[in-house]
Amino acid sequence: MSFDPELFIHAMSHRAPPYILEHLNLVLIPMCIAVLIALPTSIMLTRPAYRRFTSRIMAVFNAGQTIPPLAVIAIFFPFLGLGYAPAILALSIYALLPIARNTITAISSVPQDVKEAARGMGMTPWEVLRKVELPLSVPGIMTGIKTSAVLTVSTAVLAALVGGKGMGAVIFAGINFFQAELILAGTVYIGIMAVLIERMLTLLEWYLSPSHLK
Repeated sequence: MSFDPELFIHAMSHRAPPYILEHLNLVLIPMCIAVLIALPTSIMLTRPAYRRFTSRIMAVFNAGQTIPPLAVIAIFFPFLGLGYAPAILALSIYALLPIARNTITAISSVPQDVKEAARGMGMTPWEVLRKVELPLSVPGIMTGIKTSAVLTVSTAVLAALVGGKGMGAVIFAGINFFQAELILAGTVYIGIMAVLIERMLTLLEWYLSPSHLK
């Protein structure tokens, strides 16, 4: 497989850019769904009344991470057909585990004496969670979200196999037509997106973190 620098430049400037927005949609929509599901569920599992359900729910999240995204797409293909829907579903399921695991770990790692001091000041359990536990857990929670985001950026390439397009359309076109230039162009853009999304989430983490943790 030969490499043509001019074709690579053309791929970087003309072939790949039209798919950037589609790929971002394949990342941002599943991430929003995963955060909306995993974050409140994980917070709930750290409460004494619900801790007994932790192993069962985490087993479900673990299964979602273990099953390949293509297998999830195949399972729901008869109901959702081709296109964005099965890809969004598979990527959302795949993104749940890192968020849930890091959230539970971060909240559970808040020192007990800090929580006792907050209760001693007259805070209710809800106030302890909102004013003490969650602010101190921001770095750990955001680490899980960043991990899921970077994984989703790369895994979203598979969406092209079911008509979801994205940058995977460029990469698989390069594979099908034996054009390394297209493969490299798609890979470069995926790497750039992963770095930029990770940096933006790091800035969000800095903004949300308590001042003494910055």
